[in-house]
Amino acid sequence: MDIFDGILTGFKVALSFEGLLFVFLGAVIGTLIGMIPGLGPITAIAVMIPITYGMDPAMALLLMAGVYYGAAYGGAASSILLNAPGESMSVPTTFDGYPLAKQGKAGKALAIAAIASFVGGTISVILLTLFAPVLANLAISFGPTEYFALMLMGLMTVSSFSEGSTVKALISATLGFMVATIGIDGQTGTTRFTFGNVNLLEGIDFLVIALGLFALAEVSSLIFERRESGNYSSKLGSLRLSKQEYKELAGPMGRQSVMGFLIGVLPGAGGTIASFLGYISEKKLSKKPHEFGKGSIVGLAAPEAANNGASSGAFVPLLSLGIPGSGTTAVMLGALIVLGVQPGPLLMNDHPDVFWGVIASMYIGNIILLILNLPLIPYISKILKIPRPMLISLVIIFCIIGVYGISFRTFDLFLLVIFGILGYFMSYFKFPAAPMLLAFILGGMMEQSLRQALTISDGSLLIFVQKPISCALLLVAVLSFIVPIIRTKRKKTNIEDSINHNL
Repeated sequence: MDIFDGILTGFKVALSFEGLLFVFLGAVIGTLIGMIPGLGPITAIAVMIPITYGMDPAMALLLMAGVYYGAAYGGAASSILLNAPGESMSVPTTFDGYPLAKQGKAGKALAIAAIASFVGGTISVILLTLFAPVLANLAISFGPTEYFALMLMGLMTVSSFSEGSTVKALISATLGFMVATIGIDGQTGTTRFTFGNVNLLEGIDFLVIALGLFALAEVSSLIFERRESGNYSSKLGSLRLSKQEYKELAGPMGRQSVMGFLIGVLPGAGGTIASFLGYISEKKLSKKPHEFGKGSIVGLAAPEAANNGASSGAFVPLLSLGIPGSGTTAVMLGALIVLGVQPGPLLMNDHPDVFWGVIASMYIGNIILLILNLPLIPYISKILKIPRPMLISLVIIFCIIGVYGISFRTFDLFLLVIFGILGYFMSYFKFPAAPMLLAFILGGMMEQSLRQALTISDGSLLIFVQKPISCALLLVAVLSFIVPIIRTKRKKTNIEDSINHNL
């Protein structure tokens, strides 16, 4: 079956009454779940498995796919309005989305997030339609050395281009790696840094750290630094973007949609790396990098386009190879097997309705999500109308419910408070939180990839420079570390020269 016949088959499935209904339901459920920190798409799809049991496999996957990319849309709302990212890939959205909300531009921020998500989702689905079989071979070519180099490059670029001191950013990243090692070592089975506490055997959950470093830290700032609450605006602001703003956003959204899709194709990379790299690369390319972190519309659009691009890209290894590209698609893989469908190279021929139906549903789902999200912005943003003392209380309760709802352990609530205090002091002393969070997210995967690579090479580090892809990625990582330091030294030299000249 060629691509044209496949697309026709897919739209026949997706545009049926049953197909449209499941795509719509999935999109709505996913959007609502994405807005709630603690209930990510993995949880939602896991709940869907018993519901979809016995259903037609194509319809079941349409529903789960709708939940998946709907959650990528919805995750922006809590990040922008409350500085509370519920998913790791929503963290970069807080960097400029929350400052925009504080400036009284919440409506514009939510509109940009919805438009960027639509563009990222649509471009990546077109790429998925055209290149799925070809890109599956690219995913196979990435081994442990390439994954380690890719993750190191992502971490180094985030640390190097963070606001303020590069040294502070690297200290923050080191702290993230330290926290990531807590728990039972997956390879040797030994306990590490648990200090005899059984509650730490499984490590620390991402949500505990994310909500602590961002949401609770922001709440602490609002409580202790009352001047901050005076700067916060509860206005929705205009949803409209000017022609100039559309022009400014067009390039970044297009670039990051493609880059996010390509990163999503790589099993294990996912939307987190895509959104962080999208943010950092646009900051590097921007003529106004000083605006990033202070309410830049490009800084908001780039990670949203990238993580939605990655969401579609993750379906390439799932459908073409039977390899999950992320935690969410791993759950979907299990669901498909339960339904009697084995994803892999033969899926396109054996179950064209499933393969092409999912791809076609993404075109429709993105349109549904845009139509749903833009009119709902005035209602979603009513969160800003809540009095500040009440909103602070609600955010704290929100964080507690989100964290406790995952593990049902009071110990995690103590950890939440500890990371909230840590986040406040990091903000006070100008230590960026993003490198710490990214290092925590990537720490386990980087350690595993490093061990696998050294096992393959019999302990030789030369394997990282012998392979061209990993060598190129490591070179970019080194340059991203050195270039900002050289620039900082040059700036200091120029300032000293100008002072001496004036004297």
